[in-house]
Amino acid sequence: MIGRMRERVVAACDGASKGNPGPAGWAWVVGDGDERTPVRWESGPLGRTTNNVAELTALEQLLAAVEADVPLEIRMDSQYAMKAVTTWLPGWKRNGWKTAAGKPVANQELVVRIDELLAGRSVDFRYVPAHQVDGDPLNDFADRAASQAASAQEAAGSALGSPEPPPSPDTPKASAPRRKAPRRTGGGATSTRGGGASARTIKAKFAGRCLCGRSYAAGESIAKNPQGWGHPECRTAEA
Repeated sequence: MIGRMRERVVAACDGASKGNPGPAGWAWVVGDGDERTPVRWESGPLGRTTNNVAELTALEQLLAAVEADVPLEIRMDSQYAMKAVTTWLPGWKRNGWKTAAGKPVANQELVVRIDELLAGRSVDFRYVPAHQVDGDPLNDFADRAASQAASAQEAAGSALGSPEPPPSPDTPKASAPRRKAPRRTGGGATSTRGGGASARTIKAKFAGRCLCGRSYAAGESIAKNPQGWGHPECRTAEA
């Protein structure tokens, strides 16, 4: 059991099924004081089952791992698991664990167990979308750990000294900042902007004469004119 680390614990849980139904696994993770850095986590295999069973099992395992007197925030990306315990559960209980259509509640044993674990404790559920570039880091960790457990069908966790689960192939990578291509310069000269002209200008390497008849000195800004290089204002007038 995880004891009282502070007044409020922020955690995440997730389940995965490769095929739905298929090889499945669950995982939970508890965050540090910054609510972003995993400090404890656990994951486990479920054999072949559905994603919903994996999601509910992850929640059950997390609630069982955190002491009941610790206020808890749980971050999840499963709408089904969250609604099952926050929206639908009261009605299911009133109806004798039957849905509004009179059918038996799916995964009833797990839901009943979660209901027992929630009794008398302070728990806030927070939905976070999965597989986002800048998504919730705790949920991302739980997602990756559950996926690894489903694939490997082996238990893992901080108590076992397991390494951090690998990145998820389903999460897009952040785009790298686009680098501007260097501007090409004529004759090895340095490019610049000048004279209010929209055309590229450079520093003249040698003295020369503009089409207007006036000369320019080495190092003076010049621009490409229709008949050659010259003063930027002449280029503006003739272009």
